Amino acid sequence: MTTESAAPESQAPESQAPESRSEASAPKTHAFEADVAKLLHLMVHSVYSDKDVFLRELISNAADACEKLRYEAIADPALLAVDPQPRITLTLDAAQNRLSVEDNGIGMSADELAEALGTIARSGTRAFMDRVAAASGEGAQLIGQFGVGFYSAFMVAGRVEVVSRRAGSAAAARWSSDGQGTYEIDAVDLDAAPARGTRVVLHLLPDAARYAERGVVERIVRTQSGHVPVPIVLRETPEAEPEEIADGAALWTRPKAEIDADAYTDFYHGLSGQFDTPALTLHYRAEGRQEYSVLAFVPGMKPFDLLDTGRDGRMKLYVRRVFITDDADLLPAYLRFVRGLVDSADLPLNVSREMIQESPMLGAIRKGVTGRVLGELEKLAGADAPAYEAVWENFGPVLKEGLYEDRERRESLLGLARFRTTASGGGWRGLKDYVADLKENQTAIYYALGSDLERIAASPQIEGFRARGVEVLLLPDHVDSFWVMSGLDYQGKPFKSVTQGAADLGLIPLPEGDAAAPGAAASAEVTDFIEFLKTELGASVADVRASDRLTESPVCLVAPDRGMDRQLEKILAGAGRLPQREKPVLEINPTHDLVVRLAGLGAEEAALRADAAYLLLDEARILDAEPLEDPRAFSARLARLLTRALGPGGA
Repeated sequence: MTTESAAPESQAPESQAPESRSEASAPKTHAFEADVAKLLHLMVHSVYSDKDVFLRELISNAADACEKLRYEAIADPALLAVDPQPRITLTLDAAQNRLSVEDNGIGMSADELAEALGTIARSGTRAFMDRVAAASGEGAQLIGQFGVGFYSAFMVAGRVEVVSRRAGSAAAARWSSDGQGTYEIDAVDLDAAPARGTRVVLHLLPDAARYAERGVVERIVRTQSGHVPVPIVLRETPEAEPEEIADGAALWTRPKAEIDADAYTDFYHGLSGQFDTPALTLHYRAEGRQEYSVLAFVPGMKPFDLLDTGRDGRMKLYVRRVFITDDADLLPAYLRFVRGLVDSADLPLNVSREMIQESPMLGAIRKGVTGRVLGELEKLAGADAPAYEAVWENFGPVLKEGLYEDRERRESLLGLARFRTTASGGGWRGLKDYVADLKENQTAIYYALGSDLERIAASPQIEGFRARGVEVLLLPDHVDSFWVMSGLDYQGKPFKSVTQGAADLGLIPLPEGDAAAPGAAASAEVTDFIEFLKTELGASVADVRASDRLTESPVCLVAPDRGMDRQLEKILAGAGRLPQREKPVLEINPTHDLVVRLAGLGAEEAALRADAAYLLLDEARILDAEPLEDPRAFSARLARLLTRALGPGGA
């Protein structure tokens, strides 16, 4: 084992004379430097909610020690003579409430133990504590980023012992501390030390006894450290035979031809915590200005946290197979359903959160991975439409966030988008197919917004479009109200709401032989009735006009020509982001029997005409899933109308 703050171990002497037994029995006590003492206080008092991080850090240090030995052995092969295969051994001792992490790496001398574990040296301890003071809830991520990983052991241990023997040395030393302000260093007999390398023994606290249980330790290793470049073995008791739990060969480093679907699926299960079969697997290595490997999965079912308001990604970042963080913003929020990892060959192992967020290298990786994920989804859509539609069924509402947020990739995302439409028969339609089926003189892609697919499909505003065979996108997702208003188009065709402004359907011909004539000119009586409605309802509506979009319903509400779509207006008002809603436009079907008969009422029926005017407005509100402004007045008007219809005595 080494720590990030250790001095370059190649500077240590190649050999030391064995200390005498008397010297070995006289440990020297030292005080921690002030900043280390403060750091240990933080650890002991459990500032961090995720204590599992300590094992990841100790394994990472052990793997580093093995890698350093490998490099030094290039110049001095004799260093590997005793035990040439690198290895990390975890030993459980539930009876004694202990856990040990041992490596056969480079090891440390007594001086190196003091420098690495007793002082801040070249570690980032001070910077770490400055960040802890300013941060909230991110301690587990910070531990590994500031060179203080070893000290995380004190979150779970009342005493920590480190016994180490440097490769090529004839002496071994022990460092021990209870984390209360001092540490001891003494020499130990060689038979009590590893033949080479470092053994860290944790005397676990009572509330951390679970870390001596096989299931807990194995889960942590497989989740966080199963892909370090050194095999990891586990002894369930000090006397038990070691069992390999990680082979030191990361799955993503192996050629795709050597990996079968079951291996990918098993890896996905461990990575994601889900037990479905992934719908799509991406495994590739990028080379060029940045070298990195990617292994990512599109789940086959919705993750439980898909609509998490934090909208964080779920991609892990590794550097040379050492886990760094799962909060590296490697994919945009609208791809947060993707599970996987990126392993960089170029980033430093001690990359900090600031570097992650600001690094141009990470930005280039993010751009490359995002493009590749979208590209693979496009390939799936072309090669296996049903499989892609299942992906869209699960993640379409999330992908559509990108239409609003990611201008650079809108074209790709629009190509991936699938919709229920008035012509889809309950299936999915892409915009490419929609544009291919545009009607004569149709210049826009029409859509209808709402919160329920069936209600949108039955909207009166769609009637005129359906009569002319004009396909309308049915958009029930919350995010739809935002992306359609962002000024985008597809192949030069703008998106236009069927409930916003004039429909402009007059130039689109009716199918041959269709006797319906939506948009027929209003009679003089209906025109006068519309003028009456404008006067009577002027306080409640922006305008009243004859409609060219209604064929079956007598009335509907639409937004003014330059107004906000009514569904978006409703969402913003409900969220308190719109102080007052705009008055709608009431459209009248000039050929509907009810409208024609109301228009024919004489002056002596003025009271009935007034009641009818407000009842028509309330009917339009009901059809638009709007609440009535005055339910009591609506009830009174309806009662008067029914009484008149029934006549004297209810006959």
